[in-house]
Amino acid sequence: MDFTFVSGNPALDLTGTVRSRRDAPLDLLATPADLARWVTECDDLPDQADADPATFEAALSLREAIYQLALDRVLGQPFTPPSLKVVNTTAAAPTLTPTLSDTGLRLTGDLPAVLTHIARSAIAVLADPRSHLKECGRTDCTRLYLDRSRGARRNWCGMEECGNRVKAAAYRARKRPPPNP
Repeated sequence: MDFTFVSGNPALDLTGTVRSRRDAPLDLLATPADLARWVTECDDLPDQADADPATFEAALSLREAIYQLALDRVLGQPFTPPSLKVVNTTAAAPTLTPTLSDTGLRLTGDLPAVLTHIARSAIAVLADPRSHLKECGRTDCTRLYLDRSRGARRNWCGMEECGNRVKAAAYRARKRPPPNP
């Protein structure tokens, strides 16, 4: 299964590696190799990062902590203390090194540095009261995203997958003949 990067933030995209959390969770990060591939495919992260089993487990723990804190924020609840501890502890470690060249900005570092970068990215989003953090409006999608649309009126994590499904279902419902009495 392909990764989808529609959340507007690498920390939120990491939480989106578990699909349909409420009904039938599907974890796209089943192995350390899956995590390494996710890091490589994410635009805001280094092109390569090797994942050992311990760092893989740390990444899964960070992912769940970020998801819980973001959900707390969406629901208007106080942050869950154990999740705060995981994110804050991870954010305190050494992070990625930025380098500038004629081709632009490049981030380098190992996977623990990637996790620190992701934790700091999560903190920036969760600490900003102006960020429009939302959960996808499609019933069986549980992805969280930043709504940067005009007037913050975006309803779905992404138009290609969820938005099209919702709109197609609404169209079919409108075109369906009424039931016979």
